Amino acid sequence: MSERFDDVRRWIRELEENSKTRRGFGYDILWAEIDHRQLGRNRIPTGALVPTREDALRLLGKQRQADRFARLAALTLDSCPELRAWIEKKPKTLLDHAEDWEKILAVLAWFRAHPRPGVYLRQLDVAGVDTKFIEARKGLLMELLDIVLPKESIDASAKRDFEGRYGLLSKPPRVRFRILDREHYIGGLSDITVPASQFAELEPSVRRVFITENEINGLAFPYVPDAAVIFGLGYAIERLADVRWLRDRTIHYWGDIDTHGFAILDRLRAAFPEASSLLMDRETLMQHQSLWVQEETPHLGPLPRLSADEQDVFEALVADRFGVRVRLEQERVGYGWVTRALETLAS
Repeated sequence: MSERFDDVRRWIRELEENSKTRRGFGYDILWAEIDHRQLGRNRIPTGALVPTREDALRLLGKQRQADRFARLAALTLDSCPELRAWIEKKPKTLLDHAEDWEKILAVLAWFRAHPRPGVYLRQLDVAGVDTKFIEARKGLLMELLDIVLPKESIDASAKRDFEGRYGLLSKPPRVRFRILDREHYIGGLSDITVPASQFAELEPSVRRVFITENEINGLAFPYVPDAAVIFGLGYAIERLADVRWLRDRTIHYWGDIDTHGFAILDRLRAAFPEASSLLMDRETLMQHQSLWVQEETPHLGPLPRLSADEQDVFEALVADRFGVRVRLEQERVGYGWVTRALETLAS
């Protein structure tokens, strides 16, 4: 104060001009009297007190948001009192969705009135709400539905599957396959995609079935007598588990020579223990060394259904014995190499 007395007076004046006493809202100044050796007795501010919620909101410029929050909170608690703790925990989320909140509450009300409805999302008849609205807000709706719906209306095992979690119908899984032998075409068709449930009932007359991950590999798969190829399933290989007629067929699985390719083979054998691997051997891997790439995140096992030779290659890949995270994608295998392997198999 002795060195910058004029600055201190200006600072105090600014505080007073912006205080509740002058502006009618905001903060009250807390004062104290001090005795200064050179300046004598003076009154100086020692603190500021914002006395009410309304003062705080006006001071922050948040009155409008607070009013909106209060209205939305009251609206929500009137229909979904279970959401009180969520509102207290996530007030900003509520405000972020303020424009759409009444529609969100309408969706919650619909699900409460129609638990596990067994219809497609497109069929939900919620006034003012379309399918895209729900699609774009599935994450938020899952948070809220998990709170407002009774436990028996929620399939907790469907963690990220909105439709499965709340009893909606999902787009049916599909299986694509090609008949490789014209003698076995179905109604003149060779390249067919059908729902998995229909595929299970189809039972084509072929005796040999190849399964490959890559779509182009499936489309370019060469002629093999009395055979078909299923392709494009990847880790959805379990879709075939209920296809009973496959148990009476000779099955060959051709995947990438990497840890995930062997993991998918292992999963296939859970349903079809006699399935054999194709072009997933050490010789194929070593003959295509110039075409190796790196696997991003290896599968570390264990894979108990692999044969001894397959297990040997898998363990070598896991241990980086061939190189760091070695991967040979199936589409990089030479076409001539593929055709020769198939000719040997058919002979």
